[in-house]
Amino acid sequence: MAKRSKIAQQAYDVALPVAEEMGIDLVDCEYKKEGQKVFLRLYIDKKGGVSLDDCEAFHNKVEPMIDEQVKEADEDYFEVSSPGLTRPLQELRDYIRYEGEKLDVTMYQEPKKFTCGYTVDGEREKILFENGVEAELKDIAKAVRHIEF
Repeated sequence: MAKRSKIAQQAYDVALPVAEEMGIDLVDCEYKKEGQKVFLRLYIDKKGGVSLDDCEAFHNKVEPMIDEQVKEADEDYFEVSSPGLTRPLQELRDYIRYEGEKLDVTMYQEPKKFTCGYTVDGEREKILFENGVEAELKDIAKAVRHIEF
């Protein structure tokens, strides 16, 4: 799980049931100052990706709840966004969401990056790569979706 500030964690906790109800994965939340402004950002995703309509619907549903329940938040801007195509996969649910796609992977034990497809063994919490490598999440230094244009 990502390390979050107290306010970001409170907002995450308020938004999580809404995301689950809407069939969306709440990927992360951040509360941070950028220049003179303070931003509260929620990152959402789902299999097949999120649309602007998904972000807007989630924003409209969760904003009043955060305003009411996260009293310490004093953000200038509240945003809901996709985590982006190149966000590193961090949790098992990230790997499950993109199962069947190719990843660019670097392992801690083998610094050479490789690209291949994979499957998830959710029962054993292992990732099985098409090149024969089997890994636990702690063995993976970095994995991002392989993007071809």
